[in-house]
Parts: sequence; structure tokens; C-alpha cells
Amino acid sequence: MPDHSTYAMFFFLWLVSTLLLRIIFSKTRTAIRLPPGPRALPIVGHLHLLAPIPHQALHKLSTRYGPLMHIRLGSVSSIVSSSAETAKEFLKTQELHFSSRPSSAVVRYLTYGSADFSFAPYGPYWKFMKKLCMSELLGGRTLDQLLPVRREELKQLVTTLALKAQLGKPVDMGGGLLKLTNNVISRMTMSKRCTETEGEADDVRKLVEEVAELTGKFNLADYISFCKNLDLQGLEKRYKDLHLRFDRMMETIIKEKEEANKMKKGDAGLKDLLDILLEISEDDKADMKITRENIKAFILDIFVAGTDTSAITMEWALAELINHPDILRKTREEIDSVVGKARLVDESDITNLPYLQAIVKETLRLHPTGPLILRESTKDCSILGYDIPANTRLFVNVWAIGRDPNHWENPLNFRPERFMPTLDDSSRSPVEVRGQHFHLLPFGSGRRGCPGTSLALQVIQTTLAALIQCFEWKFGNGEANAKVDMTEAAGLTLPRSEQLLCTPVLRLNSLPSMD
Repeated sequence: MPDHSTYAMFFFLWLVSTLLLRIIFSKTRTAIRLPPGPRALPIVGHLHLLAPIPHQALHKLSTRYGPLMHIRLGSVSSIVSSSAETAKEFLKTQELHFSSRPSSAVVRYLTYGSADFSFAPYGPYWKFMKKLCMSELLGGRTLDQLLPVRREELKQLVTTLALKAQLGKPVDMGGGLLKLTNNVISRMTMSKRCTETEGEADDVRKLVEEVAELTGKFNLADYISFCKNLDLQGLEKRYKDLHLRFDRMMETIIKEKEEANKMKKGDAGLKDLLDILLEISEDDKADMKITRENIKAFILDIFVAGTDTSAITMEWALAELINHPDILRKTREEIDSVVGKARLVDESDITNLPYLQAIVKETLRLHPTGPLILRESTKDCSILGYDIPANTRLFVNVWAIGRDPNHWENPLNFRPERFMPTLDDSSRSPVEVRGQHFHLLPFGSGRRGCPGTSLALQVIQTTLAALIQCFEWKFGNGEANAKVDMTEAAGLTLPRSEQLLCTPVLRLNSLPSMD
């Protein structure tokens, strides 16, 4: 049986070992200089600080810990950039180190095991799909060829709203705008309107909204190792259900397309994206072999990126205009002076409507539909004197950057005039939204910036102009001085917390000519 001297020796060895380990770990920690951040809790790290809306919570933390902040989400080391200056370091100066996006459970479920384009690692497959997307769907030539498609869908929306105006009842503008963008993307990618019936329209709308919602949620399984096989939030069940619904829809569409192509084999005509993808998948000599799962995942990317985001931007813009009647009146006067009242505004008119363009920019500044840019470092690097290890998660808080008082005067005010040139600064280049000005990044920047920026701006600006040209807008049932609630909801694409219910009122005795 050990005596007291033995216990004393064990205690001494334990004490020395503990002190040595502390010294070793202390030196290891100081060897890596991470940005400042709040104190973390065991296991969860800082996950508890991200509720209820992550980009808002991260903005609040950055006001205390600075524009470059380190947080730990469970076991995942993460960096948060909340200023134009730090964003430029990550997205331009050291872009190659941050050109990949981290995978997640929802991405793996919905994209057939990461077979998609948006979250694919930066490499040959991603480059091939990006080139295909830009050349065959979103290039200037294709956008010009598909102008009649966008025009037809805009006419359909205006006609539908005119009929609603006659009834004098509120309209769910979010639903109507999503139907417009969904049909534009559907016809461009598959030559098919996916909303021929109200039931089908509701199904597609719910699917797109649910993808955006689930992709924007923080899943504990992605951050805490022992939660990987535990569906504590009930998200895995929703992932599987959503995946099955989308897969059934896409299988039906692909089979219909294959049958139609057999019937018209050899006929020349404008091919849609699905035609091109199916041809590549069957071509043994193609530069990159793509599977049926790649096709489905790519179509899902295009739907989510091109429908929900544009519709939400227009919804936010209309809400701001209703709350600022002077701005609404001013842009209507601009449209009337340039376009007149005899014909419907056209995409070619937008270059002559600078105040309308300023309204869209101001909407994207305050309500960016991608409030957080998500990347992951591929190798160790140094940013502004701090060490960023490989596999560190990066969050660029676009929402916070758009509210930075260092770059924006009275940043919480909706003021489109900030984007209009004045006599004093007429020589200065205008602030654009395409990723070159890092204090305004609604479409991201660099290699992984949004490839659909041109299409989105065409649809958003022309549709908003038509809504202003053709209708007066009353919130709800048209109560006097009623204000739209501008509260945000959680999600990947910055949805509104409440539906935008508006009553359209025809401005003119008849609609402008739509020929």
C-alpha cells in the first residue's frame, strides 16, 4: 500500500506535468496570432451568440471586437470580416486562398453529395461549369436572344396586377414577383413555365423558399462532432423530404425533355441550358463528364440563385418606396419623362433612368439578398498581421458593410441620392454593385462572385420600373399613412418577416402599350 511519500511524489509529478503542459499550450497559442473575439463556451464555442439572425448578431459583435474578428462555431474556427477594407483583403488581395466554399449537411443532401456548382471546390469542375453558365445561359448573346421571354413574363405580371387592381384587394407581392422570376429562369433553363397552374406554382415557390431557408440555418451537426449522427434540430428529415420532392420534379422534367428531343431530332433552334447539359452528359469526348446528378444539382443552383434573390430584392424595393412616397413620386416622374405613358417601359430604357438605378443600388445596400459571403481558406496565410490557418471558415458580412458609417453617411436611411452624381463629384466614377467597390458587395466579388448579376439587374430594374409606371401602391388595404414593417427573417437570402400585401391602383385609364 503506497505511503505518504509516494502520494507526495505522484502529486509532484502531476503538478509539474500540468505546469509543463500549460507552458507548451500557452506557447502554441501565442505562436498563432488570431484576430480578437469574444470568450467561447465549451463545446458550442460561439454558436449561442448567432441567434436569432446570424448576420445581425455578427454585426453587433463586430461593433465591440472590430471589423476582423475570430469566433469558434463548435469546433470550427471562423473569421468574420465586417468592413470594406478587410473584405478586400480576403476577396481580392488573397482571393486564391479563399476561393473555396465549405460543404455542409444541407448541401450534401440537396446536391446529391456536393455534385453542384455553387458549393463545388475551386477546381476543374467548378471552372468548367462556370464557363458553361456564362457562355450558354448568362452571356450577353444569350441574354439578348431571351429578351422576348423576359418581356412576355413582365407583360403577364402587369396584366395580372391590373386585374387585381380592378377588384381593389391586397395582393401578395412576394408571391407574384417570385412567380415572375421563376418563370423567367424556367424558360431560360428548360423552355418551360413551371407555374402553369396555381398548384404547381405553389409547389415550386415553396420548394425554392425552403431551400433558401434550410441553407441559411446553422445545423449543429456541421459544427459539433458528436452531433453529426444526431438530428437534434429535425433538419435531416426536412433535407431528405425536400431532396425527394425536388428529385421527382426534375426527373419528370428531364424525361419530358428527352422525349421531346427524340421527336424533334435534327431540328435547329435555340437550345436551353437543359438541352446543352444533356448533350454534354451523352458526349464521350466532352472536356468534362457530367452526370445526371450534376445536371439536377446545377438546375437547383440556377433556380435558387436566380428566382428567390431577385424577387426578394424587388419586394424590399417596393416596400421602401411605399414607406418613402417622395422617392416613389420622384422616380415615377423620371420614368414618365423618359418613357412616357403610351408604352410599357423596356430594358433599353434603363440606361436613361439613373434615379431608378440608384433606388436599386440603395435597396441592395440595405437589403443584400446574400447577407453573408461564405468561404473557406485552403492554406495558411496572414491577413493584416493576423494568422489565418488552413480550413478556417470565412464570413464576409455584406449586410454590416452596407451599414458601415465609415463609408456611408446616415447609413440606416434609405436615400438613393447617395448614388447620384453631383456637380461637386461628377468626375468621380459611380459606385457599382459588381464587386469592384468593396463597401457594396450584394453580388459578391472575384471568381466566386454571382455569375447572374447582369440578368438579375435587367429583371429587377425593368420590373420595378413597370410597377412604378403602371400603378399607385397602397400598403395593405390602403389605410392612410400605413407603414410597411421592414423586419427581416432568418434565411440565406434575407427574406422579409411578413408578406408584403399591397393594393395596386391603376394610374391611367388603360395600361401602356405592351407591344
